[in-house]
Amino acid sequence: MVEESLPAASSSPADIDNGGREGSANAAPAAAGGAGSPTAGVDPPPVTDAGQANGESGEQVVDPWNVQAGADGVIDYDKIVREFGVQMISDELIQRVERVTGVKAHPFLRRGIFFSHRDLEETLDAYEAKKPFYLYTGRGPSSEALHLGHLVPFMFTKWLQDAFRVPLVIQLTDDEKTLWKGIPGKETRRLAHENAKDIIACGFDVERTFIFSDFDYMGALYPGVVGIQSKVTTNQVNGIFGFDGSANIGKIAFPAIQAAPSFSGNFPHMFGDRKLRCLIPCAIDQDPYFRMTRDVAPKLGFPKPALIESKFFPALQGEGTKMSASVMTSAVFTNDSPKDIKKKIGAAFSGGRDTEEEHRRLGANLEVDVPVKWLSFFMHDDDRLAHIRREYGAGRMLTGEVKAELTKVVTDLVERHKRARALVSDQVVHAFMAKREMPYHTLFG
Repeated sequence: MVEESLPAASSSPADIDNGGREGSANAAPAAAGGAGSPTAGVDPPPVTDAGQANGESGEQVVDPWNVQAGADGVIDYDKIVREFGVQMISDELIQRVERVTGVKAHPFLRRGIFFSHRDLEETLDAYEAKKPFYLYTGRGPSSEALHLGHLVPFMFTKWLQDAFRVPLVIQLTDDEKTLWKGIPGKETRRLAHENAKDIIACGFDVERTFIFSDFDYMGALYPGVVGIQSKVTTNQVNGIFGFDGSANIGKIAFPAIQAAPSFSGNFPHMFGDRKLRCLIPCAIDQDPYFRMTRDVAPKLGFPKPALIESKFFPALQGEGTKMSASVMTSAVFTNDSPKDIKKKIGAAFSGGRDTEEEHRRLGANLEVDVPVKWLSFFMHDDDRLAHIRREYGAGRMLTGEVKAELTKVVTDLVERHKRARALVSDQVVHAFMAKREMPYHTLFG
């Protein structure tokens, strides 16, 4: 499976001998400030967006717009769990998911990629008691194609839909990208349509899946949005998201729009007037949105949404930076060519040592190695992954060999996705996005 070693990213002889890399294992990315503290027994006070103010403090920051590692270049997930007040997903909880569904847990669960939750146990209790739930996830369309980090929640959500046999709503926040990035609404609507093709290519069931853009569905969603807005003060929103007097009023209003799909009453064509539980798969940086939502839920007479949250899919430059659709070299995109993929992975930040001799003696630093982290997401063979981690960590495998393994895995993934996407016509997109009657009895089981 090992291909030829990839070209070096720097001109030093050591990098060439060790397969090439775009950074040292001891180099730390820029860091920024931290978050608030939890309150026992309830959702903790929301974290403020302290990152921009405290960018030189040496502390990590995690919020919906900024992800920066601490001084060591590694995201401290234990710290996030403490500060956000979420719960870790235990081995026992994973085993319970398998018992309830009768399906082997997804690799993202088994490998601790989806690692924390809010009320997942209560959701399973309700499911076993024949009280159904639905799934909700989303995407902010700002690029022509998705990158692999965007695919992660959809891949996992697809597994959840199949394992639990439940319906799904997917929100495309085309309005958000107009408010935050200034992209004209006409363009974000077009991007939403294109991104829907990538999402559908993940294999979702059209009979149980409703995809909508905010611009298109806002008429139906608006009463629910206003209900949420009436229960949240400006001070609360500013405290959660760090808005100041320079933020446009659309940004201040937007959190209620992202919260609204958490409540089944906003989808009467699917659920009628039933008040169903909702489970939201998302990355941990989205937690502030849903802490606000969980606070509002009982005031509106709905169950609090549950969350199952993932670690970050690292940018090619290193874990301490957030992958961006606007930085093409930070990610592999679903429309990249095999040549582009090989070049990008060849330049990925690695945990290999500065010389082959040192690498053979000390082994790779797996805590910061991007290729190994990407293999943990996308290599299905548990035994092969364990072998690579063991051999690379012991110095018996070089960086170039690991990057060659990853190049094959990612190229195969992207090529499969391209073939699936090619089958998604405009008519198929319309079938998923049309507001149509979806008989309740067909959505479950």
